[in-house]
Amino acid sequence: MFTPPLALASLSGEADADWARAGAHYAGAAFLGGIAIDDDSRAAARDLVARDRTEFLPDDPLAFIDRQLAALENVPIQPAFNVRSSTPEPIPDAARVCRGRDALLEVNAHCRQAELCAVGCGESLLRDGDRLREYVELAAETGATVGVKVRAEVPGVDLPALAQGLEAAGAAFVHVDAMDSESVVRDVVDATDLFVIANNGVRDAETVREYVDYGADAVSVGRPSDNPDVLARVLGAVEEQDGLEATSSQ
Repeated sequence: MFTPPLALASLSGEADADWARAGAHYAGAAFLGGIAIDDDSRAAARDLVARDRTEFLPDDPLAFIDRQLAALENVPIQPAFNVRSSTPEPIPDAARVCRGRDALLEVNAHCRQAELCAVGCGESLLRDGDRLREYVELAAETGATVGVKVRAEVPGVDLPALAQGLEAAGAAFVHVDAMDSESVVRDVVDATDLFVIANNGVRDAETVREYVDYGADAVSVGRPSDNPDVLARVLGAVEEQDGLEATSSQ
């Protein structure tokens, strides 16, 4: 799906085209966003800003997605956009923007902030599998390459079974924040044919090797994705792993 099999994971209010460009020497993909694309999720994002979190809140989120992806047109990295929505209606519109820019669309079923969960997006989607599958199906029908960012350790959520449903709905990849349950990556790999991106704590050769041993197709770096020292160390580790088809992005 991208090489090297190292991705930059979205950072709310920070992961934009400039951030992706800065990491392009090290990573094969960059997940911009997340960005709220419907009224309720945007209201929740404004509440987050009110308590000093950084969020993308452009007047027109779809136009913002398009501008940011256009800015990466000549950058040697696979672009992707992480989107939040409480309703299905804007999902295919965002997917069409991504398809037009040869970008991946990533549905956010990951963010755990109370404001987002209260309006039915982020992590709350993990407990509403029918609605999450609807999002994926609507996006995949546009011809976009679609995936979902998920989180482990959510009570009552069977991630491998959920991933099977997402695959049936048309997902091509799943981005797994493994939390402290790294072996869940193996469970998802065994349950599906999805491209599996492993996230959480990826910092060095030891953490890369653990996820490779669990069968991940790629790894992603989250919070330190703007730190070139960490990215260089992880890229070096990725390139040394037999389980990943790593090649330089340059």
